[in-house]
Amino acid sequence: MGACLTLSFSCDEVVNQISQGLCINVGYICELSKNVVAMKKDMEVLKKKRDDVKRRVDIEEFTRRRERLSQVQGWLTNVSTVENKFNELLTTNDAELQRLCLFGFCSKNVKMSYLYGKRVVLMLKEIESLSSQGDFDTVTLATPIARIEEMPIQPTIVGQETMLERVWTRLTEDGDEIVGLYGMGGVGKTTLLTRINNKFSEKCSGFGVVIWVVVSKSPDIHRIQGDIGKRLDLGGEEWDNVNENQRALDIYNVLGKQKFVLLLDDIWEKVNLEVLGVPYPSRQNGCKVVFTTRSRDVCGRMRVDDPMEVSCLEPNEAWELFQMKVGENTLKGHPDIPELARKVAGKCCGLPLALNVIGETMACKRMVQEWRNAIDVLSSYAAEFPGMEQILPILKYSYDNLNKEQVKPCFLYCSLFPEDYRMEKERLIDYWICEGFIDENESRERALSQGYEIIGILVRACLLLEEAINKEQVKMHDVVREMALWIASDLGEHKERCIVQVGVGLREVPKVKNWSSVRRMSLMENEIEILSGSPECLELTTLFLQKNDSLLHISDEFFRCIPMLVVLDLSGNSSLRKLPNQISKLVSLRYLDLSWTYIKRLPVGLQELKKLRYLRLDYMKRLKSISGISNISSLRKLQLLQSKMSLDMSLVEELQLLEHLEVLNISIKSSLVVEKLLNAPRLVKCLQILVLRGVQEESSGVLTLPDMDNLNKVIIRKCGMCEIKIERKTLSLSSNRSPKTQFLHNLSTVHISSCDGLKDLTWLLFAPNLTSLEVLDSELVEGIINQEKAMTMSGIIPFQKLESLRLHNLAMLRSIYWQPLSFPCLKTIHITKCPELRKLPLDSEIAIRDEELVIKYQEEEWLERVEWDNEATRLRFLPFFKFFGPEWQVSYVR
Repeated sequence: MGACLTLSFSCDEVVNQISQGLCINVGYICELSKNVVAMKKDMEVLKKKRDDVKRRVDIEEFTRRRERLSQVQGWLTNVSTVENKFNELLTTNDAELQRLCLFGFCSKNVKMSYLYGKRVVLMLKEIESLSSQGDFDTVTLATPIARIEEMPIQPTIVGQETMLERVWTRLTEDGDEIVGLYGMGGVGKTTLLTRINNKFSEKCSGFGVVIWVVVSKSPDIHRIQGDIGKRLDLGGEEWDNVNENQRALDIYNVLGKQKFVLLLDDIWEKVNLEVLGVPYPSRQNGCKVVFTTRSRDVCGRMRVDDPMEVSCLEPNEAWELFQMKVGENTLKGHPDIPELARKVAGKCCGLPLALNVIGETMACKRMVQEWRNAIDVLSSYAAEFPGMEQILPILKYSYDNLNKEQVKPCFLYCSLFPEDYRMEKERLIDYWICEGFIDENESRERALSQGYEIIGILVRACLLLEEAINKEQVKMHDVVREMALWIASDLGEHKERCIVQVGVGLREVPKVKNWSSVRRMSLMENEIEILSGSPECLELTTLFLQKNDSLLHISDEFFRCIPMLVVLDLSGNSSLRKLPNQISKLVSLRYLDLSWTYIKRLPVGLQELKKLRYLRLDYMKRLKSISGISNISSLRKLQLLQSKMSLDMSLVEELQLLEHLEVLNISIKSSLVVEKLLNAPRLVKCLQILVLRGVQEESSGVLTLPDMDNLNKVIIRKCGMCEIKIERKTLSLSSNRSPKTQFLHNLSTVHISSCDGLKDLTWLLFAPNLTSLEVLDSELVEGIINQEKAMTMSGIIPFQKLESLRLHNLAMLRSIYWQPLSFPCLKTIHITKCPELRKLPLDSEIAIRDEELVIKYQEEEWLERVEWDNEATRLRFLPFFKFFGPEWQVSYVR
């Protein structure tokens, strides 16, 4: 056994020896455990400092709309990077510490421990450095104005694409500086404006800033300026306290230096841009203003000549939206639900607000009985349908904004008619006059003017809709009608105040708990057979019973129960053959309509109605006599059109005894009666509608018309006159007479048919406001205006207000007018079976409204024979010709 050699070295010496051999820093290994602890501690401090800085940044960016400093963002990014590296180091931390030996002074793998220890030391220094850099006095700065703030909107919008493109074209291509969007409440105006706002972010439009402001019903200048100021970074506590004049100046100074778009949502009156400090948009500055409103009047006050109406959805679009809201699962809940759902959607009449709310309400209804009940409720009293409490108050804002108090009851009165009912404007005004909404004491003309003004206000407020074709009619949107009924019942508190049950199959007058509270009742389009005595209705002023075809009998007692009745409409009751004499008990009656009934004689008791002012007896095919009508001393308007009893000699005498008569609409079948009527100056002055049917001129064959200021419509059928002239007593063709003199200045409609003696209608030169002309089945008519006759009346240009011209079956017609006319209002020309008419009075140089013009024809060969002055005229007007096949029929004016 050999000798043993023992060597003794301290641990430090061993490590130092190894370190010197490897040229390494001993501290990376010896101090590793301590350095890791320090690194963790410092990292926690850094993260807390990072969180504090980030919190400051977030608060200032969100509440003060500022932007973080670049150095702050850089520091936060560096902290994030270091944190990732720190976390990576920690993943191997336990393994590296277990590698140490000799109480942490050495390592089982010196090289690996060395490298890890070095990374820890470097990380510790980096953490310390970042921590020392993280003390910021300010972390954000004022942001530059954002070009646009995109607004949230539902992902799928139905039925607005065309309108959106039209508005965008107006803003970008057509160059309109101010665009007004108007429409009824809930029709989608705000949604459209939101889409316009967001479209600016999609398109490179060249605008410096797009500003959205909600104005609402009561505009607050200070608030609106504040909203604009925030978008321009003018906001702040100090600026909020500045007076409006200074704020306007500040806004002007900012906006005056850039191209902007201002979007104003929901304005109810003119917004004065100058007061706000907004520079007025012009072609020079390139700025734009777009606003939404419920009133077309507001568009005018905002200097928008051609506002854009946002209309309800078309039926297919409405159904698409409703399906989306209800959901596929519910629609598949029962085979009958889709059909019922279409009916429910139809009740909304394309109004997006109603489609959304009612659709969401029905989304959870998966039993077919629930859908049937929904239809019943919506058909009877829609205000009780779930969700209507959201819709009706929104629509009511438009009603509340009607400034003239007399307009409100007139609007509510329109709810007495059925859904989609076309109301004749003048008849509506007559109702309003009788109800006392309009004062008739001054004159009929003034009362009518007030009535048409009220209709205009309601149309421009989108509470009534004017018919596109027949401008003399208006109707009410179904949901607006429900709102009107709701208001008329004191928001549902007194439902019996206004009872409207139309078209629901009633066979008798409905049961009412409190008859004394009923003020108006409409039972139109039912199947009521008998009107018998009922409890006293001392407050009832209007009773509508039109189109109850089964109505056979009205008892004496019935009229005794309604002594305050003012308006009674019994028209369209084709089974009604008699009225009781007790009608005399209606001592307050002012309006009575018996049109389209089969009554043979008027009851004697009718003559006792001393307050009766309006009497309509049109189309009464069995009426034999109205003798004694002169006893109705207060009568102001009489209609006797197309009834069996037409104007005769004795009736002319009686009518002349009516001192207060102002309007006479009459049919005549005798030339002698025509002559007698036209020689009664006071009756001539009352003529509004004149129908001549089968009148055969026995002497000269000339119908001579006097100067008739109030004449509005003339219908001449199957008459034998060969010429129509204006009376020479009032018309002088001497050079002293101004050619501009108007003799029939209210005449708007002329219909002539089957008058085989007429050759021309040159007398129409004296109807400057003619809007509709129809000449049919008159084989000798050669020209509408005869050149030779017209030359004696030089200076008169015809048809300046003409909108519609129909010419049918005129075998000899060669000319409408011998030279081109301007036709500034013309919309439609219908030409059929006029083989000799080769030339139309059109010229490419005339500024006709050809964007709306339609020229309808029925024979291809006729179009091929049309002669044009030049190629330019042909190219301009040929696109407006529309072919209608043989199935097209000319519609006759009644």
